[in-house]
Amino acid sequence: MMFFHFLKHCPCILLFLLFTLFYTPTEAYDPLDPNGNITVKWDIINWTPDGYVAVVTMNNFQQYRHISAPGWTLGWTWAKTEVIWNMVGGQTTEQGDCSKFKGNIPHCCKKNPAVVDLLPGVNYNQQIANCCKGGVLTSWAQDPANAVSAFQLSVGRAGSTKKTVRLPQNFTLSTPGPGYTCGPAKIVKPTRFITPDKKRVTQALMTWNVTCTYSQFLAQKTPTCCVALSSFYNDTIVPCPTCSCGCQGNSAQTGSCVDPSASHLASVVSSHDKNNITPLVRCTSHMCPIRVHWHIKLNYKLYWRVKVTITNFNYRMNHSNWNLVVQHPNFDNLTQIFSFNYKSLNPYGSINDTALLYGVKFYNDFLMQAGPIGNVQSELLFQKNTSTFTFEKGWAFPRRIYFNGDNCVMPPPDAYPWLPNAGSKQEVSFLALIMSSLVAIVLHAYS
Repeated sequence: MMFFHFLKHCPCILLFLLFTLFYTPTEAYDPLDPNGNITVKWDIINWTPDGYVAVVTMNNFQQYRHISAPGWTLGWTWAKTEVIWNMVGGQTTEQGDCSKFKGNIPHCCKKNPAVVDLLPGVNYNQQIANCCKGGVLTSWAQDPANAVSAFQLSVGRAGSTKKTVRLPQNFTLSTPGPGYTCGPAKIVKPTRFITPDKKRVTQALMTWNVTCTYSQFLAQKTPTCCVALSSFYNDTIVPCPTCSCGCQGNSAQTGSCVDPSASHLASVVSSHDKNNITPLVRCTSHMCPIRVHWHIKLNYKLYWRVKVTITNFNYRMNHSNWNLVVQHPNFDNLTQIFSFNYKSLNPYGSINDTALLYGVKFYNDFLMQAGPIGNVQSELLFQKNTSTFTFEKGWAFPRRIYFNGDNCVMPPPDAYPWLPNAGSKQEVSFLALIMSSLVAIVLHAYS
């Protein structure tokens, strides 16, 4: 009663409690990639009689999160009555109502245009650098040369000058699925361009930036991957936690699942909507589209070996340029890795405990959809540091695993395989000792 009396006289406390109860965190801060974002840079390179010509560049500064096919869609809202006269290296999805124009018809008259990238390999009349990749952006750590995309547009509005031009508003970045939130456009120092012969430097007339960040909370309601653990010294395989990514029968959250032994499997998979990104997964206890299995394989005197297997349970999704981020304290002594590429991320400066693993080009950089070959695997050889290395208390298992930038569900720590002298040790209660002694006495009396 005293507590409610206190709330009555301090309504601010009540508001704070309500806020904390109903607030859903959507911040995009990632502790393993604290500076990761997609920056949209808008460079005005020329003034025209009724507007300007601009080059829009998208840089993916995310270390391990990429944009896969069918690619990105960039949208915004014009501040005034601007139109797009023409575009190079990209196109809007809709033209809009241009009926008031006579003669030359603009490329787009919509108040809120949405731009998509052009497909590669098509003979367009005009192209610009970094265009025409089908909207696919690789992650910065994997392939920085292909982590950038660009298009050019000619914007028209009567009387536009540096003093009268208005920055577009309400930028949106759509990818296969939601997740990105874009901030407001901000005027920054004009971009400097170096000519191909590196003998001349030009400068944009005006530049502004838009920063877009990713939040897994916004991207999906449930996780997309989970982790299973096993070791040579324990016969028990610790599976992904039950209902890691949803439960069977809860179609509102997980979509549907398919029994791999069902006779109608082929017809269900072949008839699904190609544009539907909702997972159609193999029925499992965890219901995750992706499972990562970390197996401690061998123990040598000076080294130890781990086998990592990534299995795709999703019948609707192939993963090109996939990647895996693993956090483990022994990565500072990684000796050899087989059939995967490796790059140290070092999100905390000198602490080398986070690794980016990804496929070898044209060998295993493509993870097939669910099926007999829907997996990739590798082995990692670590050197032991005698001062820190141990198999006890789950030390040899990863602290955190991401697949394509999404945090995977780990088993609870108390379920990790331990050494036989720890994991198989059974505590005998005092009551059990008394009961066993009484049984022995009774048996002895009747014998």
